[in-house]
Amino acid sequence: MNVVLTVIMVVFGIAAILTVVRIVRGPSILDRAVASDVLLTEVMCVLGAEMAINGHTRSIPILLIIAAVSVFGSISVARFVARRDNTTS
Repeated sequence: MNVVLTVIMVVFGIAAILTVVRIVRGPSILDRAVASDVLLTEVMCVLGAEMAINGHTRSIPILLIIAAVSVFGSISVARFVARRDNTTS
């Protein structure tokens, strides 16, 4: 199991680094919003994999909070971009 956990952490670590690079480089706010959603999804996948490997469910409330933050963040960015597009047109 330690080999599986190590492989999972390396793969998700590389994915997280690439996602953070996309958040920093942009170029648009929508690219950054999508990258932040991907990063939160990666964190949720790592927590889910850790729960499955160790056989517990203690992280479910954390998963729910991360999911709620992700949804509300996406909605906020979408409303901001829609409002900005309406004022410039």
